[in-house]
Amino acid sequence: MNVAIIPARGGSKRIPRKNIKPFCGKPMIAWPIEAARQSGLFDHVVVSTDDDEIAEVATAFGAEAPFRRPAKLADDYTATRPVVNHAIEEIEWVHGRIQYACTIYATSPFLLVDDLKKGFDALQEESRDFAFSVASYPYPIQRALKVTDGGGVEMFHPEHRWTRSQDLEPAYHDAGQFYWGRRDAFLENKPTFSSESYPVILPSWRVVDIDTPEDWTRAEHLFKSLMSA
Repeated sequence: MNVAIIPARGGSKRIPRKNIKPFCGKPMIAWPIEAARQSGLFDHVVVSTDDDEIAEVATAFGAEAPFRRPAKLADDYTATRPVVNHAIEEIEWVHGRIQYACTIYATSPFLLVDDLKKGFDALQEESRDFAFSVASYPYPIQRALKVTDGGGVEMFHPEHRWTRSQDLEPAYHDAGQFYWGRRDAFLENKPTFSSESYPVILPSWRVVDIDTPEDWTRAEHLFKSLMSA
């Protein structure tokens, strides 16, 4: 059995109620729910939430919300893995043993069915613990700068001061869209970022971290542009 698990707590601070805030015509959470359902990869698409309104919106768009997340897993400091592991245990209590789970963030309107399929195929074919979305940094991280205490500027890696950009090793960051994993890899708390994980590389222009109102506005403009292309 394969399940999608979408964590969506109700207490977001910087963008209040962002998981169900209207985004380009639908509640934000509706977009990843629809992508997950359209993929045909999941027996259940489950939203883990502490919030009844979020649960109601999620079920209206075809997800399941059969339990409420306990308060100890719904504060500002709770990491994602305990939330996912709790959801796996709750789902198995009702539906039986899970083989593969996929964590999908509620604020992933750019999630595509093809990306989910690539991740699932890689997880099986490469025999990895996890497969998750990544994107390249727009500028070489080896030439990053820092502001000193005196207000000046220094390189983090001064040895690359004169290295050509094309000679530097490409670097990638977590794209924050989805994380496929084997059930036991989640519950055994194996690290997501390791040699046992497969990176599904997304184009950087389709990756937006939505944490502030400015991020939200930029994401809406980009989404509308892509929809009209």
